[in-house]
Amino acid sequence: MLGVVLSLAVLRPAGSAWAQGNGPGVRGARAAALGNASVALGGDVWSMGNNVAGLGEVQRPTVGFYGENRYFSTALNVAALNLALPLGRPPAAATGPAATMPGAEGGSDAPAPRPWARHGVVGLEAQRFGGQLYNETRVGVGYGYRFGQISLGGRVDVLQVSIEGLGSRRVALGTLGGQIEVLPRRLSFGVALYNISQTKLASYQDERVPTVLKAGLAYRPGAQVLLLVEAEKDVERDANFKVGLEYRPVPVLAARLGLASLTEQASAGIGVQAGAFQIDYAAAFQQALGFSQHLSVSKAWGK
Repeated sequence: MLGVVLSLAVLRPAGSAWAQGNGPGVRGARAAALGNASVALGGDVWSMGNNVAGLGEVQRPTVGFYGENRYFSTALNVAALNLALPLGRPPAAATGPAATMPGAEGGSDAPAPRPWARHGVVGLEAQRFGGQLYNETRVGVGYGYRFGQISLGGRVDVLQVSIEGLGSRRVALGTLGGQIEVLPRRLSFGVALYNISQTKLASYQDERVPTVLKAGLAYRPGAQVLLLVEAEKDVERDANFKVGLEYRPVPVLAARLGLASLTEQASAGIGVQAGAFQIDYAAAFQQALGFSQHLSVSKAWGK
């Protein structure tokens, strides 16, 4: 019976999910504003969910809170608390002034080393979706490591699905991710595989946690513009193609737009950096189901 209800809970009317559906979901309002074209993004606390390999670029301890209200329904709320902890100081050669000035090293035009954590970055996440009748709770731990132009990462989650009156089911699953700077500071490629073990959730109709493959590019034609394209494929559903645009008129302010084909959803948002705080907001519209709102706030410590 649990499997029957789980099947109903993840139905996708008009191409959009009513429920979280045990999938990778969205992390951070920045990704939400960009149509969730986020697999090639890195360097923030939300990399824990978007592509764990991107954790390797986090330079300071950071904590973040993310909230989502989907279609103005409290039964579809999402809340997540994330933490990223760099391990070890970066190499001395990457911490001086030259590290922030492309071409400063030896008078060449090659990008100077950047201060990645010497021993990688550990990420922690606690997330909850749903209401009293149906909810999903997720606790995960991940690790990302950057070496040269390549970042690799992995995470393990414990996912619990609960339905009032029918009980709950708890399973473990794993995710792997990778990123590479094809052109330093210009073009990046990212890929992630969610639920590599194809974990079974219920015996009814062999109900499993979705296995999802994501791959995408992030391109910077200039210092102010970021373009993103991504393809996402659930092994049991059609592919979802996503595009995103981010424009920064000044370093502390960003405007964003995004589109997703399978969900037929358009999104937009803004981001503001206020000292050690990063505040992002996004709104998404799906013609059949209406508006969703996303808010994320993160704070970093140290230099």
